[in-house]
Amino acid sequence: MRSPSDATSSAHPGAARALVVSLHDVSPRTRQECAAILEELSRRGVPHCSLLVIPDHHRRGHMREDGEFVSWLQGQAEAGHEIVMHGYFHERDPRPGESTRDKFTTRFYTSGEGEFYDLDRAAATALVSKARAEFTELGITPSGFIAPAWLLSSEAEQALRDLHIGYTTRLGTVVDFETGATHHSQSLVWSVRSGWRRRTSRLWNALHFRRMRTSPLLRISIHPVDRRHPKIWQQIGELVSRALADREPLTYHAWLLRQRAAAF
Repeated sequence: MRSPSDATSSAHPGAARALVVSLHDVSPRTRQECAAILEELSRRGVPHCSLLVIPDHHRRGHMREDGEFVSWLQGQAEAGHEIVMHGYFHERDPRPGESTRDKFTTRFYTSGEGEFYDLDRAAATALVSKARAEFTELGITPSGFIAPAWLLSSEAEQALRDLHIGYTTRLGTVVDFETGATHHSQSLVWSVRSGWRRRTSRLWNALHFRRMRTSPLLRISIHPVDRRHPKIWQQIGELVSRALADREPLTYHAWLLRQRAAAF
């Protein structure tokens, strides 16, 4: 039975401060891009990442049906990467009678991928239970669940608590269900769907990186599509390298283990 890596390193001068690099939208559809991203991150000094895996990405092929992907994912877990549940289908269809706010959040902000944005408790429980059972069949035991686009309804969060999921994250927080602690740390993330979004993302993340200079936890969230845009990918690489000058790379699970130990 594989579990998320607890491995850490004392080789980094900023051992009290951490960097968590998470790779989102990992699935058979994105495996090759994800593999290339992990190779480059490793060369830059990030040996372990939190991999956010979608069981049935946009309903276009379940992970269990792709033997090559399954072997690859099991290999990543063996190598020390953390496997995190990331929704189930990673999509949300438009619904009749939606408010302007709902339309903005689920269509403009996240382009129809806010799967857990307004799920009720029963529906969330069913999907997360199904996902966890399927990962278990592969010999992988995820500790965390992170909703697509970090959009998690209050009822869905309660479902995670009921299911004894270890933690979740939102854009600005890491929530530890085991201890009840909420750790504030806003993730760097890039939007690449248009030129103005890419330009704005680069400016915002450069500013945000400076603002987070003294934060105990820096989070950098990468999507496979980021690698297709040279200026975005260049900035991600530069910020990762700069962060590693005084931060230790950890997975979410490993970082939370340290926070729990320090609290006692």
